[in-house]
Amino acid sequence: MSTLEMLVVVLNGEPATTRAATLAELVAEQNLAGLKVATAHNGAFVPERARAGTPLAAGDRIEIVSPRQGG
Repeated sequence: MSTLEMLVVVLNGEPATTRAATLAELVAEQNLAGLKVATAHNGAFVPERARAGTPLAAGDRIEIVSPRQGG
């Protein structure tokens, strides 16, 4: 995707505009690169090693969540 192209995805239930072409780029764009987070793409869990190979398209539903301690 060129740096001029923007797409709208649904990130954690809210519309979000991004220049990211992959899930890994979106995680980095959210300043979460290097942190322990779980990701899902259109309802399917995506492990960290697969994020760079997961392309984004307009309207995709993305969840990025961090684990919580305690109970």
